[in-house]
Amino acid sequence: MSNKVTVIGAGNVGSTIAYTLAVNGIATEIVMIDVNEEKSLGEALDIRQGLGFCPSVKIYAGSYADAAGSEVVVLTSGVARKEGQSRLDLAQTNVNITKQIIPEIVKVAPDAIYIIVSNPVDILTYLFCRISGIPENHIIGSGTLLDTARLRTRLSEYCNISQKNVHAYVFGEHGDSSFVPWSCATVSIVPLEKYIECRRGEDQILPPIDHDEIETYIKKSGARIIARKGATFYAVALSVCHICQCIFSGMDTAMTVSSMMHGEYGIDDVCLSTLCIVGENGITGKIMIPLTDSEKALLQHSASCLKEIIDKLEL
Repeated sequence: MSNKVTVIGAGNVGSTIAYTLAVNGIATEIVMIDVNEEKSLGEALDIRQGLGFCPSVKIYAGSYADAAGSEVVVLTSGVARKEGQSRLDLAQTNVNITKQIIPEIVKVAPDAIYIIVSNPVDILTYLFCRISGIPENHIIGSGTLLDTARLRTRLSEYCNISQKNVHAYVFGEHGDSSFVPWSCATVSIVPLEKYIECRRGEDQILPPIDHDEIETYIKKSGARIIARKGATFYAVALSVCHICQCIFSGMDTAMTVSSMMHGEYGIDDVCLSTLCIVGENGITGKIMIPLTDSEKALLQHSASCLKEIIDKLEL
């Protein structure tokens, strides 16, 4: 496997993904495609000139034809939400952009695994599943993988322990209707709610877990970062590169990504995030976490919110 990745969209997110793929040696060949050819040329050149300090990789700007033979295609193109623009208007704009891209890319890279990053990611993942002709297991929405990373970051601060010891997830839409299935959250195999009382050997007093504060932190993080620096791109790039690394390594890994639902938890014909197994063949399975009745209701509510938007769009 050549580990060739095509990144469509050379904005902040796409360029940071390409940079991270190169620096970490995840890809051996990276193609950058953007409607603004000068932008993709500049980004590729900037990264290429530092490759003497990185693992061997070939990176260049190109056209759709250059994507032939890609193992992975990452879609980051689209527009950001503007002040005064409704969520529905944003969705239709990015749906229209994606509809133009799909036939161009799938005809040259029909066997690639597609990672959808553009927002609204769940709706664009659904669109890709419906019209691309690509097998559904080869279509992965980045979904709540970033939300889950934000959750683990916050919980590690509460529990004063490495994020690697925190096992908790965000399910549902990558948006306002997402939620945390707290009943399944653990820290070092200890149920989250019992962790603080189980911890011994230090004088530090840990604060009680505040579910509402943590979920607000997750949902507001993106807006807070945008308000401070204008855009978010580092963390999402790292999460997307993690998906790529799992695909190329062939090591099946559980993660919360957006995929088409076929009756799981009573949900059908919509894409949202649950716990999926991702490996060299894309999504190879799903892990049906035993949610409580109230958590199932929250997941079904999230699905309804997405379907309500989809019903108003021209797909």
